[in-house]
Amino acid sequence: MTDQAVLDDIKATIDAHDVVLFMKGDKRLPQCGFSGLVVQVLNHLGVDFHTVNVLADPDVRQGIKDFSNWPTIPQLYVKGEFVGGADIVREMFEQGELRPYLAEKGVLEAA
Repeated sequence: MTDQAVLDDIKATIDAHDVVLFMKGDKRLPQCGFSGLVVQVLNHLGVDFHTVNVLADPDVRQGIKDFSNWPTIPQLYVKGEFVGGADIVREMFEQGELRPYLAEKGVLEAA
């Protein structure tokens, strides 16, 4: 199990930013295809988002999995709510659900 301090830091990061992507690499240089896919989708939609590079800290890499009870990275959070990983973000985008969801959360102008 992950140290409580790591979980507290993860919660503080999620609370401090409207949109947070826990990913491999950062938005300028994704280090895996799944992380890159989510970055591309968010950039395409014009979303302002914060990234956390889980490769920089193994405790955070495991901690975010424990925090969300979700086994994979990347993980997207919007207004404190866990949205999902690359497959869920891609599916929501392709089905036209992501833009309205982000607009409803107030992090994207309504189309």
